[in-house]
Amino acid sequence: MFFDVSLIEKHVMKTISVSDIAEMPVPQRIQHISISPLTKAEAGFLLEMMYHAIYVPEGAEPLPRSIVRKPEIIRYVENWGRKDDTGFIAIDEVKQCEVGAVWVRLLTGENRGYGYVNDATPELSIAVIPGYRDRGLGTKLLTHLLKETEGRWESISLSVTLDNPAVRLYRRFGFESVCTSGDSLTMIKRLSKGKRKK
Repeated sequence: MFFDVSLIEKHVMKTISVSDIAEMPVPQRIQHISISPLTKAEAGFLLEMMYHAIYVPEGAEPLPRSIVRKPEIIRYVENWGRKDDTGFIAIDEVKQCEVGAVWVRLLTGENRGYGYVNDATPELSIAVIPGYRDRGLGTKLLTHLLKETEGRWESISLSVTLDNPAVRLYRRFGFESVCTSGDSLTMIKRLSKGKRKK
């Protein structure tokens, strides 16, 4: 079942729309941010984050919201809450709104994602809404995810466009280049081996 794209605009914690959040002034250093597990209840917000996870170069035309309906995109979030799904959301406790998310999902077989490496390696997705970017929130989310999933996976992969500034963040966290395809780069982070957490 596909998510209704209208959920993007309707999903809020109080009465604040996503577009309103994006326009709110944000201090240079974000404070009062909490991180919580990503559950089925955040399906609408996760779809919004999937849209923002798609890189658009500065100055380029925004992508249509309908792009998240494409099979190769929706597979990253559809029916969230499967056995191996793991993710977290960032919440601005002052404004009481969700402002970012990070998640991993196993995408195998015909359902492979852009960053597929093997059937045992989940793919990483991360996004922060406009207005909260370049404030260290991506670092905070990725740090939390890696800590909470320690020992669960032997590696995590991702796909990123070569000109995406996020490449620097991934390299800082130890992600290494595996291969390139066109303007896309597949990266992988080897994690500490150990007994996988249930």
